[in-house]
Amino acid sequence: MNVLIIGSGGREHALAWKIIQSPKLSKLFIAPGNAGTETLGTNVNIGVSDFQKIKTLVINEKIDLVIVGPEVPLVEGIHDFFLADVELKKVGFIGPIKQAAMLEGRC
Repeated sequence: MNVLIIGSGGREHALAWKIIQSPKLSKLFIAPGNAGTETLGTNVNIGVSDFQKIKTLVINEKIDLVIVGPEVPLVEGIHDFFLADVELKKVGFIGPIKQAAMLEGRC
């Protein structure tokens, strides 16, 4: 299974550390990642809000599961973006849709 974690903080590092322990994991990508995550998987220089570049990465690397750490892309609707796209809607996704994310992330 190929997994993409979106984010660059401590939460994403902890997720990456645990996910690499799974025997089901084939490849782990972190976008954009940080110095700690580069020792656990492949950091990819893509911003958390660049949905088109994330889509390209998911398709090119045959990502099976996307996990979103930070609030910003969730509040901006990344999950909705995946659900609305024919090529992405079959990809597993962990993170709420925009309307639900706004309950916590709206300032």
